[in-house]
Amino acid sequence: MADTGVATVRRAFADAHAEGRALLMPYLTAGLPDPASSADLFVAMAEAGADGFEIGIPYSDPLMDGPTIHTAGLRALDAGATFARSIEIVRDVVDRTGRPVFVMTYANPVLTRGADAYAEAVAAAGAAGLIIADLPVDEAARFSAATAAAGLGLVMFVAPTTDDARLERVIAADPVFIYGVARMGVTGEQVEASSQLENLARRVRARTDIPLVAGVGISTPEMAAAAARHADGVIVGSALVRRVLEADSVAAASVSLRTAVAELAVAVRH
Repeated sequence: MADTGVATVRRAFADAHAEGRALLMPYLTAGLPDPASSADLFVAMAEAGADGFEIGIPYSDPLMDGPTIHTAGLRALDAGATFARSIEIVRDVVDRTGRPVFVMTYANPVLTRGADAYAEAVAAAGAAGLIIADLPVDEAARFSAATAAAGLGLVMFVAPTTDDARLERVIAADPVFIYGVARMGVTGEQVEASSQLENLARRVRARTDIPLVAGVGISTPEMAAAAARHADGVIVGSALVRRVLEADSVAAASVSLRTAVAELAVAVRH
């Protein structure tokens, strides 16, 4: 019997821990720069050292994302990245890289399709889990049931402003990993490492051994290295998306991503 998404992810975290490093999970939007070549960019990142991926399903109203990822989503939608085509890209990435993939979306598209149907489609593509960026823990039960039934892991968010009571509710929801927001605000590149992640990580670690993955505002190898000192995994998004948006060809984007991810893969080693 094939592993569930949860088992796949747990093994990936265990392997990274044994090697003395954090898990590196780059983010890109499905369908960027176009649906036909999107998976090629994930393959390039896997070959450069990515351990897994967060793949964003293009959405016209991404509340948590800043201008870079918003632009990427609109460009992907204009290029024809429907939900069905995006799921095909997810399947292609899983098949070609063998890496755990987390599909990132928002609550409205899931509710429109139905939580069970959405989770089943994501699981059928071979993804390991689902990230719903605007899902509060208070509303998570129906989504958690749907992902569990599909064999997927659900990711929950905590931030520096999350109080202890709410943190306990997130832990009780038993996410496959906790997404630690390293910096308050929408996604986007920053010029210096967050000073808030260390305290957030200490609070999480005192209560649970659920893996903590840091994201939002992590833009450079130096920031990734700082995050890896406190977290089990690191997500880098806008800095990589920008490289694709600025590239004048798929080949150029691939080369740029390989360089960036190779540097990040070195940085997340403890």
